Amino acid sequence: MPKYLPKLNALRAFEATARHLSFTRAARELNLTQTAISHQVKELETLVGAQLFDRSTNRVALTDTGMSYLRRIKPALVMLDTAADEISDQRRSRLHIACLSSFASRCLVPELQDFKYKHPAIEIRLTPVIGVDRIQEHDFDVCIGYGMNTIPDLVIHPFPPDDIFPVCSPSLLATGRLKKLSDLTQHTILRSVSPLVEDDWATWMSYTCPEALIFKDEISFSGLCLPVEAATAGIGICMGRSWIIQKELASGTLVIPFDNKVRLSVSYYLGYCKDLAEVPKIRYFKEWALGKFGRRSPNSTGLAPERLNGSA
Repeated sequence: MPKYLPKLNALRAFEATARHLSFTRAARELNLTQTAISHQVKELETLVGAQLFDRSTNRVALTDTGMSYLRRIKPALVMLDTAADEISDQRRSRLHIACLSSFASRCLVPELQDFKYKHPAIEIRLTPVIGVDRIQEHDFDVCIGYGMNTIPDLVIHPFPPDDIFPVCSPSLLATGRLKKLSDLTQHTILRSVSPLVEDDWATWMSYTCPEALIFKDEISFSGLCLPVEAATAGIGICMGRSWIIQKELASGTLVIPFDNKVRLSVSYYLGYCKDLAEVPKIRYFKEWALGKFGRRSPNSTGLAPERLNGSA
């Protein structure tokens, strides 16, 4: 074997750094120190006799040579991973899923038992992720993200988009003080502050309200799920997303006071590396997830189809 053949650890360090464009994130993924990653990359650059990264700015960037080298070695790394996957019982049976936390808790986890029933030999490792930009920091076989994909070489399958609409507790609706859109101003509005999406109230009002509404009181929560819990407790009115509040609508713990829905133009999606599409565990999960979520209508909450007043 030629003495100049690069070490596998150095190639992995280079590939992870190139994918994240960050020595820190590469170190976190490979469970090494940033110094170790930097040393391995420098060793590789010395071996190949070329600079692979431009470190002259505040961020790491691939040089043209580095980009060309990455394209050439990545298929080989994928082949090594796939070969190991095929001969190792433990790796073959473990499926790593990186999933946005709101979708994980509200949609994926309640359905996972069905996947386990159909594929009992596959061990699930689920990592909840806050913010779609954080998905690529994790080592995953499949991921569930939202909006525009920014991960190179990722095949995505969009799920049906969300409908957004106000929801409240039955007891709040029973007070009789929520009969028309302008009545919203007399109630506490529950807002979501999320790294993933903007607050939906402004989008919904832009399509449904002739004039901007000034609310009596507002409470802001971090994430998409806490406003739903607050609305269920009768604290106020939140903007529901059809994917996130299916359980509450089906059980009747939340109700829809107005026949005004807005369909968003972005959606959740299933993603996986295109080079690993035919790995059995990934193919099984893709087929199952698309069957569960990929063809589901936004109105599959047990409600009759309702008119959409616009599209975002």
